[in-house]
Amino acid sequence: MADLALPTAPGRVARTARTWKLRISATLVAGFVLAVLLVPPIVGLDEQAVDLGAKLLPPSLDHPFGTDDVGRDLLLRCVYGLRVSLLVGVVAALVATVLGTAVGAAAGALGGWTDRLVMRCVDAFSSVPHLLLGIFIVALFRPGVWPVVVSVGLTHWVSTARIVRAEILSLRARPYIDAAVSGGASRLRLARRHLIPGVLPQAGLAAVLMIPHAIWHESALSFLGLGLPTHQASLGTLVQSARGTLLAGDWWPTLFPGLFIIVPTLAIAGLAGAWRERLNPRRRSELML
Repeated sequence: MADLALPTAPGRVARTARTWKLRISATLVAGFVLAVLLVPPIVGLDEQAVDLGAKLLPPSLDHPFGTDDVGRDLLLRCVYGLRVSLLVGVVAALVATVLGTAVGAAAGALGGWTDRLVMRCVDAFSSVPHLLLGIFIVALFRPGVWPVVVSVGLTHWVSTARIVRAEILSLRARPYIDAAVSGGASRLRLARRHLIPGVLPQAGLAAVLMIPHAIWHESALSFLGLGLPTHQASLGTLVQSARGTLLAGDWWPTLFPGLFIIVPTLAIAGLAGAWRERLNPRRRSELML
């Protein structure tokens, strides 16, 4: 009996590891969301308030994350920055997912020359590095939240379009689709009743996976001075403004905003990974965002 139980042990360990990973990711995401929603109204302090007498204080009970080079509390600044970054990430992911789903659904459902033309356009668009294209789009506008949202959304729909098209082509090979076509269902009815609902789980997963990617791009653009204005708290601007203090030996203005970029994105990716395994437990998805 012991020999029979041995082969199941690795699987049990793997399931336990996945469960703990899911719990930790969900707890972290919930904690960051609650911090973004509750900390600013509860604290009631201006995150732009300058106190030159308290500049570059190390972490303490009064300032758990320390203060920056003009005396602003870094914990409050990180929370405000995370709020902006999450807003950009979620909205940009939705824009990219809607656009990619529409393009992929049109290509997969219509087929023929439409499919070939659309996918050649997708290939041409994906050949341009999306960070460079994002920089070009942001440079056309004044620094702000919405130019960054537009930039990230318009440069990250390609992978979603490919995923949705592949899923629709897979659905079109199913027997119930052949039965619907034999019954006289039009292309519009086929897409509305069968194809679009069938790709929504994959499109939703692509949107969740895109949120961390969008946060990183917002941070990169803000770090380069092309995203949000320097006076507005975002995780990218916080890291950018702390470069001088890091060279002077003050590590906390760089460390904590960096952790606020890394930890939430890993937690969201962990939740997306659990969703991916639930959608398709037998093989890994090819979502490469």
